[in-house]
Amino acid sequence: MNCQPHYKALVYNCSLINQFCLLCDEPAEQAYPLCVACEQELPWLGDHCLRCALPLPMPGLTCAPCCRRAPAFEQAIALWQFGFPVDSLISRFKHNRQWPLGRLMAELLGHGLLHRIAEGLPRPDLLLPVPLAKRRLRERGFNQATMLGRWLAAQLGVRCDERLLVRTRETPAQQQLDAQARRRNLRQAFAVTSELRGKHVAIVDDVLTTGATAQAVALVLRQAGARRVDVYCLARTPKPGYV
Repeated sequence: MNCQPHYKALVYNCSLINQFCLLCDEPAEQAYPLCVACEQELPWLGDHCLRCALPLPMPGLTCAPCCRRAPAFEQAIALWQFGFPVDSLISRFKHNRQWPLGRLMAELLGHGLLHRIAEGLPRPDLLLPVPLAKRRLRERGFNQATMLGRWLAAQLGVRCDERLLVRTRETPAQQQLDAQARRRNLRQAFAVTSELRGKHVAIVDDVLTTGATAQAVALVLRQAGARRVDVYCLARTPKPGYV
């Protein structure tokens, strides 16, 4: 059974300029429902690790964990640090079914990706949303990563495959686990349903926290023959205490 809502019915009309900002209710005066003032106040990701997008104090660096052991994915791309108000927007999208917020964030991420592709970032052959556990999918009624993947696919002109990557076992929620526990929790939690020989694929998720999920998925995709694996997400969680 496909629990996903029909995404075309959830898309606002981007051709209208008289939209109202979804954050402050003032006239947006842009092609998407976000005013310039609110857009400037978002916690945009600044200098970050070239591999995992972890916020860093200087540009052009790779973080210590990625230097010690390179992740299975080539590059993670995020627009924002996971902080206010983006953390609230993502929560409202995921848990309160406020899909226009997800659509807005996906559009902004798509703009960012198209800009990077124009500057030389390889365009992937396929987008693969991170699958939810069946129990959590039944409780929530939809997978936010799948919705993000569909919207990004339309912008990037890339196919989003919702069935190729599957979750093979139920796992406890990751939110309260540390990095080591997250890695243990995700062992043998994912599988693919067909080969990916020579393909460049991008994993789609909402937030990259420790990178444990992205690493577990990327390893499975590499084993299936993927030539390159990237990660596209809305926000990256900084290290505790990072300002």
